[in-house]
Amino acid sequence: MQKKKTSKTETAQALTAYQVIAKKRDGEELEASSIKWFIDSFTQGKIPDYQMASLLMAIYLKGMTTSETAAMTDCMLYSGKVLDFADATVVDKHSTGGVGDKTSFLIAPLAAACGVKVPMVAGRGLGHTGGTVDKIEAIPNFRTNLSLEEFADQLVKEGMVLIGQTKDIAPADGKIYALRDVTATIESIPLITASIMSKKLAEGASGLVLDIKAGRGAFMKNLSRARALAKSLRETSLRFNRNIMTSITDMNQPLGETIGHSMELIECFEILKGRGPKDLTDVSLHLAGGMVHLAGKAKTLEAGIAKVKKALKSGQGLSMMKHLIELQGGNSEVLNDYTLLPSASKRTYVTSSQDGYLSLIDPITLGLGLIQLGGGRNSKEDKIDFGVGIKCLKKVGAKIKKGTPLLEIHHHEYQSVLAQKLAQHFIQDAITISPKMPEIPNLIVETQIKWSPSCTKN
Repeated sequence: MQKKKTSKTETAQALTAYQVIAKKRDGEELEASSIKWFIDSFTQGKIPDYQMASLLMAIYLKGMTTSETAAMTDCMLYSGKVLDFADATVVDKHSTGGVGDKTSFLIAPLAAACGVKVPMVAGRGLGHTGGTVDKIEAIPNFRTNLSLEEFADQLVKEGMVLIGQTKDIAPADGKIYALRDVTATIESIPLITASIMSKKLAEGASGLVLDIKAGRGAFMKNLSRARALAKSLRETSLRFNRNIMTSITDMNQPLGETIGHSMELIECFEILKGRGPKDLTDVSLHLAGGMVHLAGKAKTLEAGIAKVKKALKSGQGLSMMKHLIELQGGNSEVLNDYTLLPSASKRTYVTSSQDGYLSLIDPITLGLGLIQLGGGRNSKEDKIDFGVGIKCLKKVGAKIKKGTPLLEIHHHEYQSVLAQKLAQHFIQDAITISPKMPEIPNLIVETQIKWSPSCTKN
C-alpha cells in the first residue's frame, strides 16, 4: 500500500541512505532521482550491503508503484552496457523458472528457424530451479563466455546466440540479486520486474516473450501473484517501448519428464526429432509462436505457432540447434550420440505403495533431491554433476497399480545408499496417490499480448 508521494522539490542529493530507506519503510513513493542516487551509490560501493538489504526488505513489504519500478529498471539497465539492434526481429524469451523447465533449448532454435533473431543471456541454477547455462555446458566444449562484441556479431550474422550472464550487462542487478537471494526478498514483484527487464532490455530485444510459472514449483505459488507479476512486466515493458507477450503456465509438477542437465538436453533433442513429452512440446510451441508473432513473421499468435510446428516437423529446428552448438565450439555429435554427454550409470526406482491415481508430484522436493545428488547448487561455488538426474515415469492423472515405477533416479555407484534414502523420501513427501482422478490444471493458463504505441502491430 503506497502513501503520499515525496515532494517533487526534494532532491536525491539532499537525502541520506537512511532517509530513503525510512520513506519506503513508511510506504511513501520515492522519486526517480532518489532511486537513481541510491542504486548508483550502492553499485559504486558508497552504500553498504546492510543498507541496500534494508531497502530491499522495505520494498518487499511496501511494494513499488509502476513509476518506481520503471525508475529502478532504468537505473539497473544503464548501470552497464546496453545493446540496440534497431531490429524488430530481435525477440527474446524469459522464464521465471521451475523444475524441469528446459524450454529455451526448443524455443530458441524453432523461433530462429522461422526468421527470429534470438539473443539469450541466460543464468545459472541456484536452489531448486535449474539454470540454462549449466545445462548447455553439459555439451563438451560448448562456450558460453562470449564477449558482448562476439554476442552481437553472432546474433546479427547467425540469428541465435547463448551466453552466460556478464558483468557488462546490468551489473547493478547482479549486486542486488546476490543480496535478494540471502535476504528472503526474491519473491518481490517490483524487484523481479526490474531484474528481468533490465537484463532483457540491455540485450537489445525489440520484443519479449515472458513465461511466468505458477504453482507449487514456482516463485509465484498462486494465480493471483502470477497475474500481478505479468501485469507489472507488461507495464514496464510498454514504458520502455517494447512489445510483450506474457503467458502464465503451470508449474505444479515438473515440466516434461526429466530433471537433470544431460537428461534434460536429451529430452529436448528428442522433441526436436519429433519425439518427446507432450506438455514440454506444447508450451514450447506456444512460446516460440509468440516470438514469431512479435517479430513480425506471423500475423497472429496462432499463425506463429503454426509456423513453429512446421519448423519442428521439417527438422529445421534440429538443424538450428546443431548450428548453434557448432558456432559456440560444442560437439554437435551429441545430437546423435547421447553417450557423449555425462551420465550416471546406476538406477534406483520409486514405486507406488498402493493403487489409485497419481495426484501430486511435488516439483520442489524433486528439485532439492537433485541438489543432494550433486545436480544443483546450494551456493554459487558448488560444482554441478551433469550426469545425475530424476525421470518422471508417470504424470499427474495417471492410473497407478501398487508396485508401478513412478520415478527413476539416475546416480553413481557410490551414491546408492543416498539414492535409496531419496527414494523413500520421495514416496513419503513428493508423491501422493489418491482414490479419485485429480483435477489437472491447464498447462497454459492465460496469455496476453501488448504492443508498444511506438511499434506497428503486424
